[in-house]
Amino acid sequence: MSAQIIDGKGFAARLRNNIAGQVQRLTAEQDVVPGLAVILVGEDPASTVYVRNKANAATAAGIRSLERRLPVDTSQQDVLALIDKLNGDPTVHGILVQMPLPAQIDSAAVIAAIDPAKDVDGFHPLNVGQLATGLPAPLVPCTPQGCILLAKSIAKSLAGQDAVVIGRSNIVGKPLAQLLINESATVTVAHSKTRDLPEICRRADLLCVAAGRPGMVRGSWIKPGATVLDIGINRIVGADGKAHLVGDVAFAEALQVAGAVTPVPGGIGPMTVACLLLNTIRAACAIHRLPEPMIAPAMLG
Repeated sequence: MSAQIIDGKGFAARLRNNIAGQVQRLTAEQDVVPGLAVILVGEDPASTVYVRNKANAATAAGIRSLERRLPVDTSQQDVLALIDKLNGDPTVHGILVQMPLPAQIDSAAVIAAIDPAKDVDGFHPLNVGQLATGLPAPLVPCTPQGCILLAKSIAKSLAGQDAVVIGRSNIVGKPLAQLLINESATVTVAHSKTRDLPEICRRADLLCVAAGRPGMVRGSWIKPGATVLDIGINRIVGADGKAHLVGDVAFAEALQVAGAVTPVPGGIGPMTVACLLLNTIRAACAIHRLPEPMIAPAMLG
């Protein structure tokens, strides 16, 4: 058996094209240009690359991109003042603060300061609460949202599926579990204290792995025919002495057992940026009281 390799990169490209078309119509018919503001404090190399990639993707989709780069020694008060200014800017529909922040800045306070209607990361307590209670929450975290879209490209309905999520972070594990519950899946959240983790994984129709441990999930942990979403991204040095990106799943082993599996890189990662753009246009439509943009059904299999 050889599993289907889920082409997250290709799906994300189609989603970005779909979004670009909707942005074009929104601009032409409603005179609304979605605006995304990204705040970067400091010059962390990885964060700088992420911000550049997000800005390029936004511009390519027709979204107005604003970058606000602040020195590493910027005070929390100054960051909050900038957020307050962006909250009141009618041309800005989405606000994202690139993490991690320098030690002098309280991340929780920064997240709470963002207008929930412009919280395109989906981390504001109000958006988190709406998601957890099943209330309408158009802005949900991007990586979990991408996972759901890829899972539904394999199975149109996740209802009744036995889903296992490894990882309980506020960024991925918890919101992903809630999204799966909202899709009527039966969800188990596993973590470092979980007993007999391999056996729990073996019962999953949908296995989502965000553990941060390279190659942790072996082929013997996977139910034959299951869909495996590898959300981990780890940089390791191979036998050739070069750095490589690998996931939390032993990919070659998974290919022999699973029905479908995401690669690393090229799986979940590209979906995160695409869903950021989706959240931005959703926010713009909600702010202007326009119908929510829809993902083309053909994209979901």
